[in-house]
Amino acid sequence: MNTAHPPGNTHTPPGNPLQHDATDSHYLGQFIPLHYHHNMLLDDNRMSGFKAAIEHAVFPGAKVLELGGGTGVLSCLAATKAEKVWCVEYNPELVAESRRLLALNPHGHKVEVIHADAFEFLPPEPVDVVICEMIHVAMLREKQVEVIENFKQRYRKKFPDATLPLLIPTAVIMAAQPLQQDFNYHGFHAPIIQFQRPQVMQSRSIELAEPVVYSTLDLTEDSALDIHWQGSFNITMEGTVNAIRFITKNILAIDPSHGSTIDWLNDYLVLPLHQPVEVRTGDTLQLAFAYQAGGAIRTLENAMRVSKNP
Repeated sequence: MNTAHPPGNTHTPPGNPLQHDATDSHYLGQFIPLHYHHNMLLDDNRMSGFKAAIEHAVFPGAKVLELGGGTGVLSCLAATKAEKVWCVEYNPELVAESRRLLALNPHGHKVEVIHADAFEFLPPEPVDVVICEMIHVAMLREKQVEVIENFKQRYRKKFPDATLPLLIPTAVIMAAQPLQQDFNYHGFHAPIIQFQRPQVMQSRSIELAEPVVYSTLDLTEDSALDIHWQGSFNITMEGTVNAIRFITKNILAIDPSHGSTIDWLNDYLVLPLHQPVEVRTGDTLQLAFAYQAGGAIRTLENAMRVSKNP
């Protein structure tokens, strides 16, 4: 792979700072295939939201840190205004790829690609904005919450007099919704975990109740890794609840001047229930679960418990 890059935009710490086993659950989600990162560049929903948030938050002359840089695209967007961007990436394949791609872009020379662990690296000076896109539906699988919490603690210790940087994203809103999901595929019955594009008609899904918010994380405040909820839905249609849809809305930036937010809605996650529940209009469906941010998807699937109140 071509790793050519302009002088001055790369840094690899002496020795090998990456002593962790890539299979360790601590790094779950870090080594997704390169083509997946390429596909993210094609995701207009994701790209347009982050571009708008970065254009809003990054001012001329700003110092920016990106944790988990991937292909370097968000760092490059920040570099159009920023004076300096540190782009931290743990996966050596992506380090090489981001350096290659940044070299092809006009502002790439302002981005220093750091081959390091986001749980350990701190910039040499205070920064104005931190970008961290390690986001999965329901905050599962990837380590967004853990990385941000770890960063804030270490940053305050290193720069006690500095204001905490602006975070992109700044908050996360998560909701759940009961579904009657068609799990039959050409005569093959397969209740499987699946993803759905938002704002697209889902012909296999029947929504049996409105979504209910179960957690709101303000990433500027202390956020616990443990997420648990016990709540209810008012059933609006007769059917069989055999799956729960999880919805995750990321507040990338807040624009107080317009009283609005810049958002990114993740793909929906649909988890099948082990025990479907027959419901009628007017029933109350109880749902309870507990999981840890960054955990495997199966941990949430296995934790779900449903019951019905007539």
